[in-house]
Amino acid sequence: MNARTTPAPRPTAAPEGVAASGVDLFADAVDLQAVPVSRVDWRPPMDGTADDLAVVAADPLRRAANARAVQAMLDVQAVLVDVAPASEVLGLEAGQFLHAGPPIEWAAATGPLRGGLMAAAALEGLVEDPEDAVALFERGDAVSLEPCHHRDAVGPMAGVVSPSMWMFVLEDPVSGRRTYCSLNEGLGKVLRYGAYGPEVLERLRWMSAVLGPLLAQAVKAAGPVDVTGILTQMLQMGDEAHNRNRAGTLMLLRDLAPALAESAADAKDVADTLRFIGGNDHFFLNLAMPACKLALDAARGIEGSTMVVAMARNGTEFGIQVAGTGDQWFTGPAQVADGLFLGGYGPEDANPDIGDSAITETAGIGGFSMATAPAIVRLVGGTVPDALATTRRMREITLAENPRWSIPILEFAGAPTGIDVSLVCRTQILPQINTGMAGNKAGVGQVGAGLVTPPAEIFPQALAALASRTRERAAG
Repeated sequence: MNARTTPAPRPTAAPEGVAASGVDLFADAVDLQAVPVSRVDWRPPMDGTADDLAVVAADPLRRAANARAVQAMLDVQAVLVDVAPASEVLGLEAGQFLHAGPPIEWAAATGPLRGGLMAAAALEGLVEDPEDAVALFERGDAVSLEPCHHRDAVGPMAGVVSPSMWMFVLEDPVSGRRTYCSLNEGLGKVLRYGAYGPEVLERLRWMSAVLGPLLAQAVKAAGPVDVTGILTQMLQMGDEAHNRNRAGTLMLLRDLAPALAESAADAKDVADTLRFIGGNDHFFLNLAMPACKLALDAARGIEGSTMVVAMARNGTEFGIQVAGTGDQWFTGPAQVADGLFLGGYGPEDANPDIGDSAITETAGIGGFSMATAPAIVRLVGGTVPDALATTRRMREITLAENPRWSIPILEFAGAPTGIDVSLVCRTQILPQINTGMAGNKAGVGQVGAGLVTPPAEIFPQALAALASRTRERAAG
């Protein structure tokens, strides 16, 4: 009987291609042998998240909960039904102020938030000179601060809202839920960027005395304005609805201008209102934001869901909230945006990121839909290929595409929608936000615009909370 021998290995055929990830050593060696190499941008999960990722991935609720959260968000329609003072629709009383981002006290507030509060205190007649408001807020016995998000509202940049400011009122016709946002003041030296000079207060008083009441009349006469419908159209017209709202603003003006012209209001007031809206390309932003909040709030409180329902900054901290963890905030230090500066301003003049406007990215527009607005790269820095790559990259951390918000240049693919905390931790890809930059000193105003991401550590925080809830459920 012959002894059995192991056959000698035979040469194999060269592979048709190789996919490689990690360091380039292997990919370079294969490439030198004339084998096509596809280099995959893969990274290990964020440090310290492996155990929590495994727990959340095995959560029997997660898949159905995320599907429910996404559908709840997509089912919402936002219509503009009213414009009214914050004292009336939010119940704000003298001395009560709302602000952007997670909770913060005066002592921790930075320049733009302080400047916005000082302007609002003067607007409300609590002080004669905005500079005198510093002592008022330092004492703290006659004033209170609260996040806009805690009152169903959102505010751009400093996001300061005081009782006499007029608010857009948006409603979902099916659920009857409502969200709110102040009226947009324009660019440059404005309250939301922390400016408080005489021209700022004069504009705010005109907005309360003329603009707000006239818009309220026009909305009532024209009927509810379909904000969701305008968002759908503007994303196909070159707006990404965060830093570019030109088409949206003009469509809103188209809907309201006839009612404004037919009103019995003073002709000069009507002309000033039309001129103010038409000359402010950001006017629609303050409707896009509450429309996004209305949709995302529909997904709040869904146990097991890992979907982010809010991203917001107060100029000191960046915070997120997640569908499966109630109203808990997960916070870290706000970052300074990277972008272009106005006039002689530079990076040393910029305040860390601020504002509730990242609610647009949370919903899938703004920085997530940069591909649909290539013109915006000239404002925030970057290139057109960067814009396309950003939208494609955001697909890797989102749960779905929004069929209402299709992007023509990407073959009408839907906007990447529904940020998943576990996907962010797995890929280390952070949400891309397209933002304005406020000066770091109270009173300065806007100094530029650019791109920024959240602090990475807040996503492992949220993941840990989700994993803890999963373990508690499993333990009975």
